Amino acid sequence: MSTTSNVAYQVMWNRLISVVEEQAQALVRTAFSTSVREAGDLSAGVYDLEGQMLAQAVTGTPGHVNAMADAVAHFIRRIGRENIFEGDVYLTNDPWEGTGHLHDITMVTPSFHRGALVGFFACTAHIVDIGGRGFGADAASIYEEGLYIPIMKFASRGIVDETLVRIVRGNVREPDQLVGDMYALATCNEIGHRRLIEMMEEFDLNDLNGIATFILENSRRATLERIAALPREQASGEMTVDGFAAPITLKVKLTIFEDRIVSDFEGTSGLDKKGINCPLVYAKAYACYALKCAIAPEIPNNAASLAPFEIQAPVNSIVNAVHPAPVALRHIVGHFVPDVVYNALDKILPGVVPAEGAGCLCNFQVSLRPRTDAPAPVDAVRSEVLTFNSGGSGARPAFDGLNATAFPSGVMTMPIEATEHAGPVIIWRKELRPDSGGAGKQRGGLGQYMEVGAREGHEFDIQAMFDRVNHPARGRRGGQHGAATTIAQDDGSAMNGKGKQFVPHGRKVMMAFPGGAGYGDPKDRAVAAVKRDLARGYISAKIAAQDYGLSADDIAVVQAAVRRGEDVP
Repeated sequence: MSTTSNVAYQVMWNRLISVVEEQAQALVRTAFSTSVREAGDLSAGVYDLEGQMLAQAVTGTPGHVNAMADAVAHFIRRIGRENIFEGDVYLTNDPWEGTGHLHDITMVTPSFHRGALVGFFACTAHIVDIGGRGFGADAASIYEEGLYIPIMKFASRGIVDETLVRIVRGNVREPDQLVGDMYALATCNEIGHRRLIEMMEEFDLNDLNGIATFILENSRRATLERIAALPREQASGEMTVDGFAAPITLKVKLTIFEDRIVSDFEGTSGLDKKGINCPLVYAKAYACYALKCAIAPEIPNNAASLAPFEIQAPVNSIVNAVHPAPVALRHIVGHFVPDVVYNALDKILPGVVPAEGAGCLCNFQVSLRPRTDAPAPVDAVRSEVLTFNSGGSGARPAFDGLNATAFPSGVMTMPIEATEHAGPVIIWRKELRPDSGGAGKQRGGLGQYMEVGAREGHEFDIQAMFDRVNHPARGRRGGQHGAATTIAQDDGSAMNGKGKQFVPHGRKVMMAFPGGAGYGDPKDRAVAAVKRDLARGYISAKIAAQDYGLSADDIAVVQAAVRRGEDVP
């Protein structure tokens, strides 16, 4: 292959990444669900004829992207190549052939150029409601968790299946929102297709075979070079998280070979009775993501760069749940997979991976309705409001953890304006939580406080989806733990970290989300950094003295400077 060809292929590769990013942005701009529009809980990608992912959008979450990397091959197999036509659009929310639970809809669109099939576009979005018990951990089987849509045609040769649309409308609480999201998913794939055809015409391509080979071969080679440079060692990691009614243990044995890294989850807890189980496709997505972040972060994500990371787990362990296990909140366990992988990797590559963070998202869904304890106002309504929130991420070897930032999911915290616009919910408080980041040479990221209630005339159920209540993030290399999660009503009534719970008219739910853990001995933290944290309100005077050894005189100087509005000396 000539140098010119390599340059041209690199330009095309960059163009493909731009194409799928525009595809993702089209979904953000047209989606009905706030989880997509405001939090970016989505993925988008382009695939070759065999269903191998060639490029992914930067916008989105690795749980969707890396799980969706396996999904298109399932679509090709289920639909059958002989039944793939121009104008078709396919969809599913199958947890085991999609992205892990019924609340994600994956849409796949074949892309034709000059009358021939050249590839596929796929996208995924989290939708607010799919029927059943609603988004939460309360179900005992997949059958209770909502409407199941097998891999099928949403549109055949450009004609939407209206029977399917009517079935969907008849089984969900937010039919306009869900159907709107389905059309948004189909449209974003169409945007990707248009941009791809423009690129192919510009470079006079009849197919994607050449560029696909270039992308996959270069990505595979670059990833294998990174792995080959690592020590041939083996290490184990373990952590405990809250679970639903009993703690869960996650275990992994990491083995580095010359041409691959194997993560074996033997010894991990078995299935839970409630819907926090995680299909292997989702656990694999986050295990691969964790390793890529640590070992090959600059190599673009595609089928070849993911292939050397092999994931094994016993069937019917909580990270390899099979049908009909309940899996609605599979993200809770899946988001802890990187921390347990890093617990092992830190023993092989010290000074590379961060301390533990909040892990799973601090999400909750509010099901609002007119009050039942007294006459409700005529304008009271029913509504489902889902909000995405984050605790703090763990401190890194050379940097502090990020405040109220989701790792590993990467989705954004939703603004209160968008949340309150979605239904009669009121967010009374949303602010950073001082002293929640674990002390260390590098401080853990802060969690946040939230208080939620309903507008006058409404009561609600809250679906709590929290962890780290009893098992806060653990520090690394001498760093201290992050703060734990707390949840209660404003009258002091205790609440559970998971499950649907009733909140009477006039009551609020008070939540404190967990902080990330610290990295390194707190006594080694730069004095200037401690003073800065105190001035910003990230830590209290008590913690500055107790954990970091800041003198009373220094504390007084900082406090005086803050009162005067001056820079901290």
